[in-house]
Amino acid sequence: MEATTLDTAERLAGRLSERIRSVPPSGIRRFFEIAATMDDVISLGIGEPDFVSPAPIIEAAQAGLEAGKTSYTANLGLMELREAIAGELDRLYDLQYAPQNEIIVTVGASEALTIALLAMLDPDDEVLIPEPCFVCYGPLAQFAGGKVVWVPTRAENDFQVTADDIRSRITDKTKLLFLGYPNNPTGAVLRRDTLEEIAEVVVEHDLFVLSDEIYDRLVYGEAFERGHVSVPSLPGMQERTVLVGGFSKGYAMTGWRIGYAAAPKPIMDQLYKAHQYVVMSAPTMAQIGALAGIREAQGAVEEMRQAYDARRRTIVDGLNAAGLPTFEPEGAFYCFPDITSLGLSSEEVAQRLLQEEHVACVPGSAFGPSGEGYLRCSYATALPQIEEAVRRITRFADKVRNEG
Repeated sequence: MEATTLDTAERLAGRLSERIRSVPPSGIRRFFEIAATMDDVISLGIGEPDFVSPAPIIEAAQAGLEAGKTSYTANLGLMELREAIAGELDRLYDLQYAPQNEIIVTVGASEALTIALLAMLDPDDEVLIPEPCFVCYGPLAQFAGGKVVWVPTRAENDFQVTADDIRSRITDKTKLLFLGYPNNPTGAVLRRDTLEEIAEVVVEHDLFVLSDEIYDRLVYGEAFERGHVSVPSLPGMQERTVLVGGFSKGYAMTGWRIGYAAAPKPIMDQLYKAHQYVVMSAPTMAQIGALAGIREAQGAVEEMRQAYDARRRTIVDGLNAAGLPTFEPEGAFYCFPDITSLGLSSEEVAQRLLQEEHVACVPGSAFGPSGEGYLRCSYATALPQIEEAVRRITRFADKVRNEG
């Protein structure tokens, strides 16, 4: 590109939307892109299953393509898939949604979050977001015109947000509570009694709730025995909650980009409008695969969960042994070791660990103010790689301490 053309483009870029320009690029993607240029890197950075999508999903999608099913579906998604999602929510959480008009199939959970925020927020409405949290929550709320109010969580409280934390930040402009549990990046799971107390505050102040439950099928230990508690299953919550889920994590379908939202019809009507104008409909091939996943891949979902559980124990025990205190995650596939003993910022640790030991992790600061002093490590990779990554992290930690 000629210099004059580039200069003009840079000048014009300064006039682009302030909402977009004020948001930094994803801290996750930056480390992933650096790691992609290096050899012998063990990536604990991206939250992506290392499993191939279960065979019934692939076979159903292939059969659909061969049968010529390549046109749009209904805007809301295939009726069969919506019926299957409704059946799964009923079976797992005793939640009843009408597939005709209370469930929408989306391009991943990310689209579901986006259209929900567009539907629920007006300019300057305040959104309460417990953090550390997934990197997109704050920016998506800002894109919708909302004002983000961070609600810190702490390791000493198992990274659970409490009713008091929420109540103390409510103002006359607060409209929405944004929950993401099982949590990315901490692996925290909200317990029923905590959620019940939160629900009382939400109902008292007549708030909306956006509940991202994309990791609902990935819970472990006592949390698995208790069972995931879906937010709209609590008294007074279904009528005010948009429930977001999907197939990327539990079904190992990240590249298929298929998710969903469920909400009462008066709320769903508004999400539907945003969806219509933004994407028309989710990919037909992916919808066919997701339907097969619900019907035929439940055994594979459980096998993958058990594999993550074994990896979870290995990495948590290894990091604790390395002198990096690690809260025991009960959900998702991340752990969040405390790296303050190294005397470096989370950004510095992530950069040096990648450069010196070829292990890619994500600095905790990418996930909100409370994430500083931590590192997110994904255990969605093979067990031998996790074991080697722990050896490298241990060596790095010892070296940094000796430098002091």
